[in-house]
Amino acid sequence: MRRKRSVNVSDDEPVLDISSLIDVCFLLLIYFLVTSTIQPKEQDLPMALPGPSVENPIPIEDMVNVMIGMKEDGSIVMNAGDDEEVLDTDIAIREVPQTKERLKMLNDLARSSGCEVFVQIVSEEGVTHQRFIDVLNCLKGEGISKISIANYDAE
Repeated sequence: MRRKRSVNVSDDEPVLDISSLIDVCFLLLIYFLVTSTIQPKEQDLPMALPGPSVENPIPIEDMVNVMIGMKEDGSIVMNAGDDEEVLDTDIAIREVPQTKERLKMLNDLARSSGCEVFVQIVSEEGVTHQRFIDVLNCLKGEGISKISIANYDAE
């Protein structure tokens, strides 16, 4: 009697070589890593909130007072009030270059005369949190740590 040869079905199945697919996946991964943008890390600004009776260790005469105003439309003004000067108006630019330049000039001027810069941030009600953080990052970048925060009173 003749034996029947069993036909191996697995020999007829197509073979899928995935080594090229793995190469493509790695190339895509490298492409997306290279082309992605990394958001800048927020600066760490240490704040000491005043208690009920806090004495100012620096006399007021040894401080240069600067008032920065933030409007609802995202513009940043220096010396908010009647004689305000509009500096940065584009909210898409997070580095606030004109404000940074002005603060650098004031900080250099204060250091040359042996003073410190004291900044009061005054903001309108509709200012975005991101714009506020942009101003804080600018202050930290210039080494200014004496900051007061207030609300803008339109009246």
